[in-house]
Amino acid sequence: MAPHGHGNGGVAGEKARDFKGTMKKLMSYLANYKIAIFFVAVFAVGSTIFNIVGPKILGKATTEIFNGLVGKVSGGNGINFGKIGQILLGLLFLYLCSALFSFVQGYIMTGISQKLTYRMRKEISEKINRLPVKYFDQMTHGEILSRITNDVDTLSQSLNQSATQVITSVTTIIGVLVMMISISPLMTLAALLILPISMGFISVIVKRSQRYFKSQQKYLGHVNGQVEEIYSGHNIVKAFNKEEDVIAAFEKDNDILYQSAWKSQFFSGMMMPIMQFVGNLGYVAVVILGGYLAVKRTIEVGDIQSFIQYVRQFTMPIQQVAQVANMLQSTAAASERVFEFLEEEEEAQTAEHPVSPEGIEGSVEFEHVHFGYNPEHTIINDFSAKVEPGQKIAIVGPTGAGKTTMVKLLMRFYDVGSGAIKVDGHDIRDFNRSELRKMFGMVLQDTWLFKGSIEENIRYGKLGATHEEVVEAAKAAHVHRFVQTLPGGYEMELNEEASNVSQGQKQLLTIARAILADPKILILDEATSSVDTRTEIRIQKAMDNLMRGRTSFIIAHRLSTIRDADLILVMKDGDIIEQGNHETLIAQNGFYAELYNSQFERSA
Repeated sequence: MAPHGHGNGGVAGEKARDFKGTMKKLMSYLANYKIAIFFVAVFAVGSTIFNIVGPKILGKATTEIFNGLVGKVSGGNGINFGKIGQILLGLLFLYLCSALFSFVQGYIMTGISQKLTYRMRKEISEKINRLPVKYFDQMTHGEILSRITNDVDTLSQSLNQSATQVITSVTTIIGVLVMMISISPLMTLAALLILPISMGFISVIVKRSQRYFKSQQKYLGHVNGQVEEIYSGHNIVKAFNKEEDVIAAFEKDNDILYQSAWKSQFFSGMMMPIMQFVGNLGYVAVVILGGYLAVKRTIEVGDIQSFIQYVRQFTMPIQQVAQVANMLQSTAAASERVFEFLEEEEEAQTAEHPVSPEGIEGSVEFEHVHFGYNPEHTIINDFSAKVEPGQKIAIVGPTGAGKTTMVKLLMRFYDVGSGAIKVDGHDIRDFNRSELRKMFGMVLQDTWLFKGSIEENIRYGKLGATHEEVVEAAKAAHVHRFVQTLPGGYEMELNEEASNVSQGQKQLLTIARAILADPKILILDEATSSVDTRTEIRIQKAMDNLMRGRTSFIIAHRLSTIRDADLILVMKDGDIIEQGNHETLIAQNGFYAELYNSQFERSA
């Protein structure tokens, strides 16, 4: 049976878009192991040859027994058991050698497939860090995980099986054919008549099954993606009573996956019984013709037995070739998806003539910035602003005004469509990406903590920090006292979702992380949105100390938290419609004053 396909492929019914190209790329990967593959071929061929010679020798033993029985009836000495024993010992030696060679080639091939798997997973892991943010905005987590796990596993398993099967099958077909001809060309011709029938069945089955393997690849990726997303958001699903809708959507994709999987496996499973049926027809023809030739004394009785074994060995590699054809479809589909991922357009990590971040003071200037996630729909229109080093800049406006987008542009998660963003007069595109991002510290509205201790999560902002520095950062973020109340303190392990701490406490920990990083420029995107008013006041004081002497960008909906900002940029529909400090904007009695007063009225 061919292995199950995994991951995502094309739509149902379509073939691999570039089967030859994909296999060529896979061969280029395998070229690194050409010496090991050479030895795999040598040992596989050796093992196969020893197996092929076996039936001919066993036939001699059968002939010796037959002649002995006939001689006994005629008054002779009977069966020569000594000679038969020598033949059987020689046969045992051949089969032991065959088993040893098979073990060695299997050991080497397994090593090759695992090394290839290791290399691909390593390249995928490195690739993830070089992909632009927009790629992850367009792909589900399940789709990406499917490529790293399912597709690479499929590739490894099918490669491990198909590579040696191709070698042994070809060697067996050639070797067995030679041995069959050496026994009887006429019987060989009769046995070969089953080939066209076999190949006809194989071509029909492979043609029908490959489309279902491709569909299976696609919808397993969809199902994985949906399960991963629903698992991470199960609270929201329950809160909105969407269990039935989620189940319906899952069952729709799962039903298509089921249909594709059972059809692909059914067609693959049909191959063996059909081939056995065709093979049995061949045995009948060989036995009848062999009996006739034995009566004519053209061949010996033992040759008939040897020939029947060779016919069985001849049809087996044909079945294996059919299985390999199915496995190659799965291999091609999985490989194509892996290579597509590895060939995704990367964001440039280095500049041609990079600017050094040393001595950066922190002035930021936006010069006529235009940007749209979709090139046909611009959401930032002619944005211009100048920020002096150490200033506290607040960006406010209604939802969808473009506030967070400006931060993404500043960090080069996305590049501007036109215009420029400059730091100390240097276009941010002239910095190496890693060095640019080291200048920034971020605290986002959506917190992110990983599985590990609290200290490890805080130290993520500065991996070489001492325990004392971690504690100081925690104190500045007003989280130290809370951590001390936890079992294990700073060594307490957070689980994968960090659900063993509250949302507000997560936010405090991410703020401590930013404080420890000690960046030149701070970006706070709704940094206090998940904490209560009392904690917000404490954090605001800590932030004031942290931001002193640093350029800081604050995105906030609560306008009461940014009244002391040096400059407030009021955005609406991607444009800055007002700018100034709090008092100036209130005096203008414009859009900012309207926003501020509406919040004041709601709070009152």
